Amino acid sequence: MRHSTYRAAMAAGLAALLGATATFAQTKSLVVAGYGGSWEQQLRKDVFPAFEAKHGVKIDYVAGNSTDTLAKLQAQKGNQLIDVAIVDDGPMYQAIQLGFCGKLDGLDKSELYPAALFKDDKAVAVGQTGTGFMINTKTFKDKSWATPTSWNDLKDAKFKKLLVIPPINNTYGLYTLMMFARMNGGGEKNIEPGFKVMKADVNPNVLVYEPSPGKMTELFQSNQGQIAVWGTGRVQAFANTGFPVDFIYPKEGAPILLASACPVAKASPNPLAQEFIKTLISAPVQTVLAKEMGNGPVNTKVDVNMPELRMAPVGERAKLVIQPDWDAINAQREDWTKRWNREVER
Repeated sequence: MRHSTYRAAMAAGLAALLGATATFAQTKSLVVAGYGGSWEQQLRKDVFPAFEAKHGVKIDYVAGNSTDTLAKLQAQKGNQLIDVAIVDDGPMYQAIQLGFCGKLDGLDKSELYPAALFKDDKAVAVGQTGTGFMINTKTFKDKSWATPTSWNDLKDAKFKKLLVIPPINNTYGLYTLMMFARMNGGGEKNIEPGFKVMKADVNPNVLVYEPSPGKMTELFQSNQGQIAVWGTGRVQAFANTGFPVDFIYPKEGAPILLASACPVAKASPNPLAQEFIKTLISAPVQTVLAKEMGNGPVNTKVDVNMPELRMAPVGERAKLVIQPDWDAINAQREDWTKRWNREVER
């Protein structure tokens, strides 16, 4: 298996980090809600076992999109079952605003990039991802198609029913709408141009608006999808399986997505929630997530020059990163979602 020698070394380092003493042995379970797909697979393989062994705990993982997790927090208000929420930065700002996140105590900020920090330590980023295009390199080569370089290339008629975009309740779909608004005289505070382009020029090319990471990869494996809007980490994880895909940074910019975690506020918070999040942002785990998934690390001690980060928004590629205005987005996101469902994804 790829990285087998590396994995053994990292396992030893992670075991040393976690130790062998069950500090909170009395805690029997920890409920973590986060992403599915490659994220869930990697956490189950490289993070959960050592953490469970140290703390004598069983991690119950609830997989779902960020908006699904936020909806669960809203539905469980006053009786939260989730201990740790892992969601995109946009929904995380909403979760904090709604009072769903407790404070991270004793957060060592000296090892973290400033972009990973949230106000009042109510959350912390656990990975950085750039948003752009995933292409099937074999198909593009066989058809002699030029590599797309612009968001406007998604309007090209040759991609009719070959383009896959996540829906607006997924950050990648939201970013697609935002970029077309920005490029046509609007932006987060004037989304109208984005809707106009999506309906008239992009929608005819869309095979499906797919929220599931697993189904996204299936669409490419079955040769139905040939180009998609997705994130660097997802594409790198898919490429690591040997499938011929690559990530393209559009010249107009790649909106940044910060996978973020917070301890859920509740009357009797699980003390292991804090420990789990600190484990996620530790150098050993951040290195594993970078090596295996291509996630841009948030810990400064991780080597960003490793070949596995060739797609990640680090180094020179970081210059193409765009920071969205989440205050403006979240103030209107519900209305945008309703309109998207009426006018775009019908």
